[in-house]
Amino acid sequence: MTKSDFVELVQKNGEYESKAAAERAVKAFTTSITEALVSKEPVSLVGFGTFSTVEVGEKSGKIPGTDKTYTKAAHTAPKFKMGKTLKDAVAAGK
Repeated sequence: MTKSDFVELVQKNGEYESKAAAERAVKAFTTSITEALVSKEPVSLVGFGTFSTVEVGEKSGKIPGTDKTYTKAAHTAPKFKMGKTLKDAVAAGK
């Protein structure tokens, strides 16, 4: 599903008057989640899931088929954990 398709779905389900209003809602949601995660604050939406961040340690490995190695620096990564309601709906195909 493309962003345009998603905006149309939000317009239909949210009963927005225009596609532009639905697009503003989607943008506000994604911007708000991003701001919270940048501040390392988790966002919990009951029944849907929790957006959070995790600290990933430094990692080194070997490139397959060569003798070259690499090191990936430690970083903060976003994480999403599905809520039970969402997990059950997806499993049931609703």
